[in-house]
Amino acid sequence: QVQLVESGGGLVQAGGSLRLSCAASGSIFSINDMGWYRQAPGKQRELVATITSGGNTNYADSVKGRFTISRDNAKNTVYLQMNSLKPEDTAVYYCAAVALVAGRGYSDCWGQGTQITVSS
Repeated sequence: QVQLVESGGGLVQAGGSLRLSCAASGSIFSINDMGWYRQAPGKQRELVATITSGGNTNYADSVKGRFTISRDNAKNTVYLQMNSLKPEDTAVYYCAAVALVAGRGYSDCWGQGTQITVSS
């Protein structure tokens, strides 16, 4: 089994910063892409940022210049540094990974989600 455990969520004032972490563990041979998605109340889940195993990144237009995704391949961990937070960033943030899992091949894996609330 594979577990993605997120940490670092919480309540912050507009203009503030937060850093999310997500560590993958379990029967993992390797991890390809990792990323962060979010879902606000009443809205569909949307991509925030992704990063390949080689470090190539992709961001949603709404977070470009404010959020930075990074990863530590040795620790199977992905990070999301969020600066200049806005109330519209309020959502549940989910970690995701495409992992080569023992007995399952490549699988999409998801964390349980962590709440980010940005007050105005």
